[in-house]
Amino acid sequence: MLLPQRHVVCSGARPVPSREACRARVPRPTPHVPIGDAAAFVGTTPRAIRHYHQLGLLPEQERGSDGRRRYGPADITRLLWIRRMAEAGVALEDVRDAFDGAAPSTLDDDGTVADVLGRLEDRLAEQEAELRRKRAAVRRMRARGSRLGLLHDIVAHRLEDAPDGSLRSDDLDTLLVTERILGPLGAFAQAGRFVALARDPALRAASDRVDAAEEALDDSVAVDDPRVAQVAAERHAFESALMRAVEESGQLQEDEAVFDAWDRQDPGDVDTPTAAGGRGTGAAAVIARMPWDLSPARLRAAELALQLAFPSDDA
Repeated sequence: MLLPQRHVVCSGARPVPSREACRARVPRPTPHVPIGDAAAFVGTTPRAIRHYHQLGLLPEQERGSDGRRRYGPADITRLLWIRRMAEAGVALEDVRDAFDGAAPSTLDDDGTVADVLGRLEDRLAEQEAELRRKRAAVRRMRARGSRLGLLHDIVAHRLEDAPDGSLRSDDLDTLLVTERILGPLGAFAQAGRFVALARDPALRAASDRVDAAEEALDDSVAVDDPRVAQVAAERHAFESALMRAVEESGQLQEDEAVFDAWDRQDPGDVDTPTAAGGRGTGAAAVIARMPWDLSPARLRAAELALQLAFPSDDA
């Protein structure tokens, strides 16, 4: 039996007075809406939509005759996707990369949706693996403590031979700089020096005396001052004594085994001076970029010490 006209139902919610009144309440459809209406429907703000444009998440629409951008159904769909993923905690950059190659008009295709989600999952899996690697590195640093945890594993292992509490903060800072310039293997070699000093208090005291003498060669000292040659001779004598201590400890043989094992590694896993300093940058260029607070007299002393260590055939 037909209901009386006054009880015609135009929705499943409740009866309305008449069919004409029901039709009057249905909004007239429009193919495009301004940014404010689009934002309101999606549940975001016009500012956020403009940010999506800047990130490349949403193509910018051409402006109409009124100078305003208009958004169609495909744009609304993509906006809903973006908001849903953002609410799930996915970074907008990852959403953009997942959408790469997928036009807004194809997002209603099941295959395209699966492809977008697949790329997104792959990217998140990569980030998860990288995060695990970083957390493991931080745990190793915390376990070693202080500056020691900032060094490469191979350098930190070498320093384990030093007596507890014998390493100085300056030693670890020096190794950090050396690792940047010469890579982990160069810092490993230098770490052997600090281990030898830590084991021999007399050598450590001699090292402190030479360091103090070099620091005294400030800008007030001329390069031809007799003290420059004297300090160079002291440095050479100390380095010779230190090398004898290193050789007698058997450390050089242990180092050779480490060097051989390092050379057998996958080249892609080995840090070199070029890798440390940047593409196409060698150790010398990295050293040149360092801020060295050295006076001319101190530099001259270093040159003379090298000449004593490696005399030329003409000398």
